[in-house]
Amino acid sequence: MPEGPSIVILREALAPFCGKKVLEVSGNSSLDIARMKGKKILDIKSWGKQLLICFPGFALRVHFLLFGTYRINERKDMPPRLQLQFRNGEVNFYTSSLRFIEEPLDEVYDWSADVLSPAFDRSKAMAKLRKQTDTLVCDVLLNQDIFAGVGNIIKNEVLFRIRVHPRSLTGKLPLQQRKLLVKEAVQYSFDFLEWKKAFVLKKHWLIHTKKICPRCGIPAVKEYMGTTQRRTFFCENCQVEYR
Repeated sequence: MPEGPSIVILREALAPFCGKKVLEVSGNSSLDIARMKGKKILDIKSWGKQLLICFPGFALRVHFLLFGTYRINERKDMPPRLQLQFRNGEVNFYTSSLRFIEEPLDEVYDWSADVLSPAFDRSKAMAKLRKQTDTLVCDVLLNQDIFAGVGNIIKNEVLFRIRVHPRSLTGKLPLQQRKLLVKEAVQYSFDFLEWKKAFVLKKHWLIHTKKICPRCGIPAVKEYMGTTQRRTFFCENCQVEYR
């Protein structure tokens, strides 16, 4: 599943299509995708893991789920979920979830929850954390209402950075650790974005997919943890479990 930084990269790559008219629409989506034909793209936004293509009066939300992909000005050897053709290019989305949003986006999305948005509000995130007393910290980091854009890689790396065990209860974290959680969720997301653009992201992973803890030199642990049962990598020695 693409995480927030990857969606920001896609949003930036699609910027040249802003102001352009969609000349042809095709794909195997069950939506009335033909409504986009002849419409001009007014803006392209992102919120967390969602791409938002804005047309007059409505927006198309694209979510890539676990295995969604896209191609710009090229195609994969498989039918696209959606293909948008322009005078000087095309965009293809594969294995993605599509939905039209009819309401104004400001009524649908809380931009202050997007960790990569200038509008992200750390004080609001802290207030939301205070209500998650019995939630595992590995789950709270993946809560898109609090940390929109944070995915499994960011989750694992942030918890390793701040030395918190993923099975910790959020309500048991000391105040300083909760502040660090919010700070690093944002900081690592921007680091992820920078490294992803430079094609060096994996070189910077400290614990994600690793078999040995780089701090302790002992075997790292891999478990499927939390309500989401996502792959979780951590060190039993240097990451403190708060219960």
